[in-house]
Amino acid sequence: MAYAVPQPPQPAVAVAGGDPFPVRRIYCVGRNYAAHAREMGADPDREPPFFFLKPADAVVADGGTVPYPPATQNLHHEVELVVAIARGGKDIPVETALEHVFGYAVGLDMTRRDLQNAAKKEGKPWDMGKGFDHSAPCGTIRRVAEIGHPAKGAVRLSVNGEPRQHGDLSDLIWSVSETISYLSGLVELAPGDLIFTGTPEGVGPVKPGDRLEGSVEGVGTIAVTIG
Repeated sequence: MAYAVPQPPQPAVAVAGGDPFPVRRIYCVGRNYAAHAREMGADPDREPPFFFLKPADAVVADGGTVPYPPATQNLHHEVELVVAIARGGKDIPVETALEHVFGYAVGLDMTRRDLQNAAKKEGKPWDMGKGFDHSAPCGTIRRVAEIGHPAKGAVRLSVNGEPRQHGDLSDLIWSVSETISYLSGLVELAPGDLIFTGTPEGVGPVKPGDRLEGSVEGVGTIAVTIG
């Protein structure tokens, strides 16, 4: 098919031992760890999950460079478990939600915190605080057949070797299966979707030259440099 302008490249994430995973949409769950909700000044009670989006082409590969973005002086790191969807659907029951998962990876939800905070204060959308260029680094995906469905395990991030974030998957307010089920009641999920499941406490600022190293026990690692 011919297009009016050159067709953009297909964003993708590496898969361990296989072909790349094409990225369709990136959904992110907000405040899915109680301790992080508290550090953001929110009530950690189990309210219904809420979501925001990042562009598919915001992905950055493991080992890559995240250019320090414009219009901010407060770029923050947020390390997260990422869910890669293999089979789509809507109104997916919790009991069968994990059957839709292709695999898991470690991701970073990079955030222009000053822009996000200003948007919150004024009741405006978070898009420019969350969905900017290079804001979704994602490590190599490992298939469910290899690692199963991790429900517990340490979630960590360090900056220049200094520990910053430390939590556990067992502390998720909304589990992976519950998150998939709830989200599929809002939008129809499809193969190629990524879901960033939320970050533990300890988020903080980074500067050009910093090296970020994140890990989720039983899943993998990611490392990027701030450009």
